[in-house]
Amino acid sequence: MISRRDFLQATIAASAIIGASGIGQWGRLAAQQRLTQDDLLGFDPLGSVTLIHLTDLHAQLKPVWFREPEINIGVGEVNGLPPHVTGADFLKLYDIKPGSPEAYALSHQDFEALAKAYGRMGGLDRAATVVKSIRSERPDALLLDGGDTWHGSYVAEKTAGQDVVNVMNLLKPDAMTSHWEFTLGRDRVDEIVETLEFPFLGANIFDAEWDEPAYEPYKMFERGGAKIAVIGQSFPYMPIANPGWMFPGLSFGIREERIVELVAEVRDQGAELVVLLSHNGFDVDRKLASRVQGIDIILCGHTHDALPEPVQVGETFLIASGSNGKFVSRIDVEISGGAMKALRHKLIPVFSDIIAPDAEMAAAINAERAPYEAELSEVLGRTDSLLYRRGNFNGTWDDLICNALIEEREADIALSPGFRWGPSLLPGDPITREALFNVTGMSYPAAYRSEMTGERLKAILEDVADNLFNPDPFYQQGGDMVRVGGMGYAIDVGKPMGARVSQMTLLASGEPVEPSKSYVVAGWASVNEETEGPAIWDVVEAYIKRKKVIQLDPNKSVKVFRA
Repeated sequence: MISRRDFLQATIAASAIIGASGIGQWGRLAAQQRLTQDDLLGFDPLGSVTLIHLTDLHAQLKPVWFREPEINIGVGEVNGLPPHVTGADFLKLYDIKPGSPEAYALSHQDFEALAKAYGRMGGLDRAATVVKSIRSERPDALLLDGGDTWHGSYVAEKTAGQDVVNVMNLLKPDAMTSHWEFTLGRDRVDEIVETLEFPFLGANIFDAEWDEPAYEPYKMFERGGAKIAVIGQSFPYMPIANPGWMFPGLSFGIREERIVELVAEVRDQGAELVVLLSHNGFDVDRKLASRVQGIDIILCGHTHDALPEPVQVGETFLIASGSNGKFVSRIDVEISGGAMKALRHKLIPVFSDIIAPDAEMAAAINAERAPYEAELSEVLGRTDSLLYRRGNFNGTWDDLICNALIEEREADIALSPGFRWGPSLLPGDPITREALFNVTGMSYPAAYRSEMTGERLKAILEDVADNLFNPDPFYQQGGDMVRVGGMGYAIDVGKPMGARVSQMTLLASGEPVEPSKSYVVAGWASVNEETEGPAIWDVVEAYIKRKKVIQLDPNKSVKVFRA
């Protein structure tokens, strides 16, 4: 674990070189008795260039509850480094007072109580207020969308992302990159891209047949009297983490050499600031920053991390702006002599009860939702448990989905993918169809039922575990750990591939899972094109309606060992 002193010393040293600042902003806010919109938006301007970063919206246009992860394990060289610090350790690292608004926004600590005190977060109408406020002060500001934008809700599912496209157009982003967008299908993505008034950037997306770029790799801007290059980096592992048959003819990958070439190319064109608008994931970006010279700022996405201060790697600053509309980042940059000389950053928490909604955006969001209001608001049941997903292992939303799969599909074991997207619900909240789609809405929802041997089950767990816990970030190719119902296991994240998972046990009987024995397994979101079964939301809806009230016991079925 990096100490607060070491962290501050490293950052202060960086400040002396690059002029970075921002230390202690959150601590000062925490000392105030009552936050106001002016507190949240207040900023001491620097230089003439401003970037605004919003990422991983996942089609959440209305304010949400969203619990940050309790477990976010870092392996190898990043063990104990942000963002792999959570809870009390996170608050101590950033000198955030427990129980403060900032503690609520950035950690899982006392989430239920603090949620009732501080309210929901996000809402694109509130984010619009933030963006317009910054632009009123800095008209040349660049708004950059980190992707995972058009997917993740009931209305987005019904409109193939058009609802989000329409309202995001009101924000007038200057560029975006992508990931889950491609699960709408390549044809649909191309159809939307043709209508956008801003570039859809993907330097690492190639036409597989012709081995040439499929989308714009970068965009040059002149803002604040400076030349700025924004290079787009889509999620590199699309055909591994998502169904490749949905975007035929495209190849992805990190393409490190390509980034090196593009950085040199834009510098030759006079770029004074080089920004990588990335959906790699934080640890991939951290490694990339250590290997590629000439990138000034990486705007990170995919792993949903929210960090109140930049992380500096060499001369590159990494900015993590959270997810689900909870945060908007503002970055001011001073350019002098053709290079970045100083940077000032603020992670702005979008408290929906404090930041006033923008009237134009609110009206547009309501218009997009209006045809679906009856379905969105239908109450399926109630939860007496906190429902959340985010974390390396099972969240309670995942437990609910696995329980539904086991009972409704008459299975011994359930598998649910380690998705990071999906807001939370508080105890006592109604479970509406909208809430259910917020954690299940996607384009390959078939809930399969098949037989697997114990050996096959272990191979699946080992494969996913290596995607998450491989010590080389460039081999971390998926989301969080696959969620399991009906079976417990132990995992040692420090061991090599094939040796991490042990003690696989059936929860119903306490019997060990035998390698040669077959078990009935239900799951969903298979990347295989021929997968058959009812949509996962229909399976879970039937279960909730039958149970009426959801009450979940603490899940202790996974034993985690780590160095």
